[in-house]
Amino acid sequence: MKPTLTILVLYYSRHGATRKLAELIAQGIDSVPGVEARLRTVPAVSSVAEATAPAIPEDGAPYVEPEDLRECAGLALGSPTRFGNMASAMKYFLDGTATEWVNGTLSGKPAVVFASTGSLHGGQEATLLSMMIPLLHHGMLVMGLPYTHPELMNTASGGSPYGATHWAGVDGKRAVTDDERTLSIALGRRLAEAARRLDTTLDLTSHGSR
Repeated sequence: MKPTLTILVLYYSRHGATRKLAELIAQGIDSVPGVEARLRTVPAVSSVAEATAPAIPEDGAPYVEPEDLRECAGLALGSPTRFGNMASAMKYFLDGTATEWVNGTLSGKPAVVFASTGSLHGGQEATLLSMMIPLLHHGMLVMGLPYTHPELMNTASGGSPYGATHWAGVDGKRAVTDDERTLSIALGRRLAEAARRLDTTLDLTSHGSR
């Protein structure tokens, strides 16, 4: 029996909105046979040099470790929006992945991105695009959502062909809408199915070259 493929769902969430999306994407991943989601987060960063994060988060997913990147068959990367860009905590983490970049740890693996914003037009798509750039530098196969999902045409909140999004509201308390939920789960499922197909293709190539 083939081992279960692991998809890393890596996110930063200040008030919980992005975490909700991460959990829905993980639900989609787990719905694909032979694939499981691994939820991880990154520590917050501070302008005070002496400030340090606790070794273990008070709640939610554990902090990501280098082996999570090595062991994953795919990556879902999520962040709240900060002026149309990813949050500094996620950027700080990605800036520290030079070793994985040199070694090609993520090269050839599929990836998707997701984000949340306080306002409806607060830079969701710009944030998604900003997160794609380092993944492309890592050689990842970046995927989005096709318009075969009718929710993309009907949504009045989050949802984008570039990835899953959520309009969280200024206080971060807006509930995830049905369209946002459907698209998030679909994105996770799409990522898991791609990882499984790539794994099967690599197996066939490996056997054919013997």
